[in-house]
Amino acid sequence: MEYNMMTFNLRYHTPNDGDNAWPHRIDKAAMIIREHDPVLIGTQEGYYAMLTELHGKLQDYEWIGMGRFGGQENEHCAIFYKRDRLDVVEQGNFWLSETPDEAATKSWDSMFPRMCTWATFTDKADGSTFTVFNTHLDHHSQEARDRGVQVIWERVQQHRTKHVSPVIIMGDMNSVPEDMPIRYLRGTAGAGEGPDGWLTDAYAMLEGPVGRTAHSFQGGSDGKPIDYIFVSPNVELLAVEVDRRQIDGGFPSDHYPVVASVRING
Repeated sequence: MEYNMMTFNLRYHTPNDGDNAWPHRIDKAAMIIREHDPVLIGTQEGYYAMLTELHGKLQDYEWIGMGRFGGQENEHCAIFYKRDRLDVVEQGNFWLSETPDEAATKSWDSMFPRMCTWATFTDKADGSTFTVFNTHLDHHSQEARDRGVQVIWERVQQHRTKHVSPVIIMGDMNSVPEDMPIRYLRGTAGAGEGPDGWLTDAYAMLEGPVGRTAHSFQGGSDGKPIDYIFVSPNVELLAVEVDRRQIDGGFPSDHYPVVASVRING
């Protein structure tokens, strides 16, 4: 089956953003999502009130996720999915810490508790399955980013011992391509480290520089990406796009949405 999948840092709501505060952007965010028509969206920086409000404008979708302090509190790494296309088989959350099953825990000088929300989906049309891991790595501590991505890979490995379904990892990694977390996921961090080539960076579809994906509401493409989609074997990459458009005269977020078109095989 062929799908569009999106990772999108929504930018949390703060009145300090003025005309770029969430109430002025929600319709823009919903519009750009609807135009790409993704079967699945991994969001970052969405708080519960924001997510429920966005859900009201995306009536074809359901969403799952938990706040990083537990329950509905603070940032979610939520996953929206098309209810008429996908069923949730399993879902869960873990924290990027030395105790990943304990909610709201943090380690390695992380500024905030960081987490990953995951779910295994079944396609209603053909019964095929795939699993998505959606995350937001710490912005403050390099060690927290380096170790956090290793926690995610450990969970992917545990998943692989039970399932053969394809895997997609997406999110705001707060890391440019040369940084360890991205090299780790690409399998180029060093001999025997990381997925060792098992994952493919969706940006491999692009020729030339990817350009920035976070822009502080300034727009432009100068710079390097920090938002990514990685896919396992049996996920064929068809296209990838960083959507840098303004909608109705403004940006939907201070990050551009990244959209990958994929074909799930098996």
